[in-house]
Amino acid sequence: MRRFLAVLGLVAVSVAPAVARAEDGSVVVYAALDREFSDPVLKDLAKREGLTLRPKYDVESTKTVGLVNAIMAESVNPRCDLFWNNEILNTIRLKRKGLLAPFRPKAAADLPPTFRDPDGLWYGFAARARILIVNTKLVAEADRPAGIADLASPRWKGKVGIAKPLFGTTATHAACLFAAWGDAKAEAFFKGLKANDVQVFSGNRQVAAAAASGQVAFGLTDTDDAMLEIEAGSPVAIVYPDRKPDQLGTLFIPNTLCKIQGGPHPEAADRLADAIVSAEVEDRLAVGPSAQIPLLKTAAKPARVETPATVRAMEADFQAAADAWDRAAAFLAKEFAD
Repeated sequence: MRRFLAVLGLVAVSVAPAVARAEDGSVVVYAALDREFSDPVLKDLAKREGLTLRPKYDVESTKTVGLVNAIMAESVNPRCDLFWNNEILNTIRLKRKGLLAPFRPKAAADLPPTFRDPDGLWYGFAARARILIVNTKLVAEADRPAGIADLASPRWKGKVGIAKPLFGTTATHAACLFAAWGDAKAEAFFKGLKANDVQVFSGNRQVAAAAASGQVAFGLTDTDDAMLEIEAGSPVAIVYPDRKPDQLGTLFIPNTLCKIQGGPHPEAADRLADAIVSAEVEDRLAVGPSAQIPLLKTAAKPARVETPATVRAMEADFQAAADAWDRAAAFLAKEFAD
């Protein structure tokens, strides 16, 4: 009898996780893309798939990093099923920490190899460009900046803006610069921004708004935030920076989707992932207010902003940038802590 009870106990232990993991039709999505853009998409897709959406959104002041830190902190008992990241480097960092599970959306083969993980742990879609947004009343067309180096030009001292480079796509951009230029040149660039009295805002949206209001002459932001100002009729224009042969080129950053290892609803996550990484969603984001750039070859709607096919794109090594992330973050935290 004692042996029978011991065996029964082992069986109970072995099946308990399966019972605890029984799916209830819910799916937990952490989304770093601005809520106003991602929430309608997620709600519509979840409703169509018959799933109960349980979303968690980032705030502008801790964009992306807040959710990434949450996923890392929850790794022993994951709460998230899918992470819709608004950039790529933190997704790569999650992969390196072993926190992602393989999956394969139906549209995976329609993505360029650059934008899908060879191990099937993440997929890129719907990109944005890092651009300069210029106030056309304050800056004549002939005087418009040509590249990000102009942010440190004494001519524009105190009249330019960036988002705090500790979060979101600004942190991603910084790590890409550390990888492309090397630490010394990248550090000199950011120190030059500080010496030029760059105005530091809580997020890219605030940079775009500051350019629109004339608080700054121009600033570094993303195309989605710039397009909101353009379509609102603000006196601004987009400059795609560093397009000359001897310059870096314009940085394009995709959204990425990944599935969390050990997430509570893996089957529901696969269903929703199929729906998110799709031409339908890319088309919706392309024509919507965020004007995102489709990456799937099956997407039907044209981009409303410049793309890597129409302007010189930065040849970003995202793996090298992920390698540089910790070094860049430590330096920038020291320089831009206030």
